[in-house]
Amino acid sequence: MLKTTPFTDIHMSLGATMAEFAGFNMPINYPTGIQKEHQIVRESVGVFDVSHMGEFWVKGDKALDFLQYITSNDVSKLDAGKAQYTCFPNGKGGIVDDLIIYKYSTTKYLLVVNAGNIDKDWAWVNTCLSNFLQRSGLTSNSEAVLLENASDKYGQLAVQGPKATELLQQLTDADLSAIPYYSFREWSFAGVQGVLLSNTGYTGAGGFELYFKKEDGIQIWNALFEVGKEFGLAPIGLGARDSLRLEKWYCLYGHDIDDTTSPLEAGLGWITKLDAKDFIDKPYLQKQKAEGVQRKLVHFEMQERAIPRNGYTICNAEGTAIGNVTSGIMLPGTKKGIGMGYVTTANAAKGNTIYVSIREKLIPATIV
Repeated sequence: MLKTTPFTDIHMSLGATMAEFAGFNMPINYPTGIQKEHQIVRESVGVFDVSHMGEFWVKGDKALDFLQYITSNDVSKLDAGKAQYTCFPNGKGGIVDDLIIYKYSTTKYLLVVNAGNIDKDWAWVNTCLSNFLQRSGLTSNSEAVLLENASDKYGQLAVQGPKATELLQQLTDADLSAIPYYSFREWSFAGVQGVLLSNTGYTGAGGFELYFKKEDGIQIWNALFEVGKEFGLAPIGLGARDSLRLEKWYCLYGHDIDDTTSPLEAGLGWITKLDAKDFIDKPYLQKQKAEGVQRKLVHFEMQERAIPRNGYTICNAEGTAIGNVTSGIMLPGTKKGIGMGYVTTANAAKGNTIYVSIREKLIPATIV
């Protein structure tokens, strides 16, 4: 049986194409189609059901120290009301998951993890907690760090697009214009108390992500679409979410990053603070940085009409394999094939021509 979100019945009533994603029955697109949905988010405003994402609470006097140990970014730089993009290093040079940390206080943090990794991440943070307590000389029943998997308690909607803030402002007296990027407030929204309003999103189009108790989901959805009539608000599926994130070169776990890719290879050195703290995999990553990575994640545009797909081989001009495609689409609007993939460092410079092997033909692409 597939899991559902508070909005599954609504998606089906709207004629959405539904499919399994991370164990959930999720809308891939609506009758409008992915291309139109992509355009709506870029030009006006759309709403995504992302209630399948996972939420973990980390609380206690040692919560900050624990998060510093298990994540790559510097959590100590966060003020209350701020959010941070980071990853869990896996102890072998790879990435368990990428995630966002929300700081409520020095003793209370919310971690938002990828839907497909909830069980894996929950097992990982608990293993790490045992190691952390042992390293810190604390007992296994210490309340210095308390973990809670609250993934089944919350729903989440991402309202994205240039008109998103104006629309959302109609439903709250919180001044959304005063909430900077990667910041959040807990406030009343659409008559629901304690909604987390986060100036984040994975589309590059601007907007907010809303977190709320599942039982309040329908009230919030209905209020959004009542107010959203004048803004042209439309529901958007996971298909356009993928094309939007890829257009902005945002990594997708399981494709562009995974347990075999290091954050340095993936261009995530900016969330890997080697000089700020001790954390899992720091020695490995210090060595990798000093010696240089052997491959890099690059972004490319096809020079001919073609779609680069996950798993396709990338070659040099001589036809020698130098890497592989991790994500690719035909970009809505421009009809241009774009993609991401790992190639050997010697071939990773911007402007270089690489070749994607598609049905035994080498199709040229430019690294951009």
